[in-house]
Amino acid sequence: MNQLDALKQFTTVVADTGDFMQLAQFQPRDATTNPSLILKAVQKAEYAPLLAQTVERHRHRAMDDIVDRLLVRFGVEILQHVPGRVSTEVDARLSFDTAATVARAERIMTLYKAEGVERERILIKIASTWEGIQAAAELEQRGIRTNLTLLFSFCQAVACGQARVQLISPFVGRIYDWYKKSAGSAWDEAASSGANDPGVRSVRQIYQYYKRYGISTEVMGASFRNLGQIVALAGCDLLTISPELLAQLAAGDAPLTRALDPVAARAMDIPEVRYAESSFRYALNEDAMATEKLAEGIRAFAADAIKLEALIKAA
Repeated sequence: MNQLDALKQFTTVVADTGDFMQLAQFQPRDATTNPSLILKAVQKAEYAPLLAQTVERHRHRAMDDIVDRLLVRFGVEILQHVPGRVSTEVDARLSFDTAATVARAERIMTLYKAEGVERERILIKIASTWEGIQAAAELEQRGIRTNLTLLFSFCQAVACGQARVQLISPFVGRIYDWYKKSAGSAWDEAASSGANDPGVRSVRQIYQYYKRYGISTEVMGASFRNLGQIVALAGCDLLTISPELLAQLAAGDAPLTRALDPVAARAMDIPEVRYAESSFRYALNEDAMATEKLAEGIRAFAADAIKLEALIKAA
């Protein structure tokens, strides 16, 4: 049995890509996209017709409407290659506007409905700001499932659990990147790998807390830099993995066993925490890594959204 098949025994494998032509070989259950992945995909020759067709058909519409239609077009294509769900992201420039996030999410869902896609197959991705989490809470009450992304801290995860969001995507690799860069020449790769990786530790803490308190929100580790991070989180509810790392797992035959266990987590002595807006903002502010990576992630997604708009204008 290869490592990918071994991982699928206790973790739902999700493909982290907008390149739906790659999906069949790895047979993931779900797929996730973001502005950066869609931007990367539409610049490939094989997807040029999809971009051109979408723009030509909707050229008379506002730019944000065309972008959403392009994202949904990719989502519809992806759903033909996975049996489960696809995550489609709300414009990152709305990350601090609850009402606008809700409105944009509802429009995306309307576009999917027009394509005959059941709402159970869609997750709306929203940045894990306080405003984004409140938008997700409102959407969940309306029956629209959400995926809270750019999640780097325990306080973000707790607030998402309080909001009863469907799924969270803690970013393992970006946490690792920050600590590695912060340590500089003092970084010890061997001592900070596997179970000791700071990104892995963060997801493990969230997973154990959720299981201890019966929080139904799904934990989906994301943004992996190496196989060691994936192996160390085997047993997490879901892991969203790039095609490159999926290929490495499929080619590997080293033993892979469950690392996260919900039964063990339920027996742990972990204090319960709750956050109001003020305490959430203070806890996030106290975490330099999470504060910096959240802001950086929103800026990067916003920049790629602008690049995508430029491609649409040029099409």
